Amino acid sequence: MDTIPLGLSWQVSRLAYGCWRILGHEGAEPNAGREASAQQAVTAAYEAGFTFFDHADVYADGAAEKVFGEVLKKVSGMRERVVITTKCGIRRKGVPNPDSPYRYDFSAEHIVKSCEQSLARLRVETIDIYQLHRPDYLMDPAEVAGAFTQLKQQGKVREFGVSNFRPQQFSVLQRACSFPLLVHQVEISLAKLEPFDDGTLDQCLAEKVVPLAWSPLAGGRLSDTLAIDINSPDHARRIGLRETLDDIARDYGVSRTIIALAWLLKHPARIVPIIGTAKPERIREAAQADKVHLSRDEWYRLLEAARGERLA
Repeated sequence: MDTIPLGLSWQVSRLAYGCWRILGHEGAEPNAGREASAQQAVTAAYEAGFTFFDHADVYADGAAEKVFGEVLKKVSGMRERVVITTKCGIRRKGVPNPDSPYRYDFSAEHIVKSCEQSLARLRVETIDIYQLHRPDYLMDPAEVAGAFTQLKQQGKVREFGVSNFRPQQFSVLQRACSFPLLVHQVEISLAKLEPFDDGTLDQCLAEKVVPLAWSPLAGGRLSDTLAIDINSPDHARRIGLRETLDDIARDYGVSRTIIALAWLLKHPARIVPIIGTAKPERIREAAQADKVHLSRDEWYRLLEAARGERLA
């Protein structure tokens, strides 16, 4: 797989592998069978050329990080060849107290504690990139910057980033930090176009921040896996988009999955799609997306189909 530079230290695979659902759907209880399948998925991604792996402390309540750590221990040399990012900041309902609500927490105490717990589960000494998961309405930028600085000085984290921030929120935090934020993870796909218009990708280009695209296939709606509900109000637009994807896919001799990913890869901000499938054959398929280079006309044909109307 092709690589792109990330910060001053790394070359990472053009696509990242996301570990959100390697243990099954949200809420699924880990068991021996799911853990074996998860290890198989992570290994398949590594063997397919993925060197950039995405985690969060809430993925399977930490079990996803733990399984990944077990793979790192088993596969010789893997830790030295991959970049690991994980996230903190989401707190579950009922934790730590029965009346605790679902919430976001960017307090320095929680950031540091969460990092130390992720380090233990991942079985690593240092997290390559540590991200804030979803914006905390009570975020104190100076407090966050202090926690980041502490973790960096202690050698527990190399670099930092955010996820799901608005551009202004990103700017506020960046001004408080004495080092650059490296990545911004946000939902981007042909079914989620807002980052192209709300300043997110413009900011990434201007500040040399790498955008990480979660759900790049819109939860399967842009791939070959999910049927379109004809009762949905925008079903005609979705059908039109799939037909355009299929038209272009036939020209290249690939699946619509590859074309939907190649569409993201063409953007000059160097979007890194995060692949979330746990099926080894689909992991290997997605790894071929960087071999397709869409023309400008093809890119805009897909944008028009995704919008359901021509550009003004």
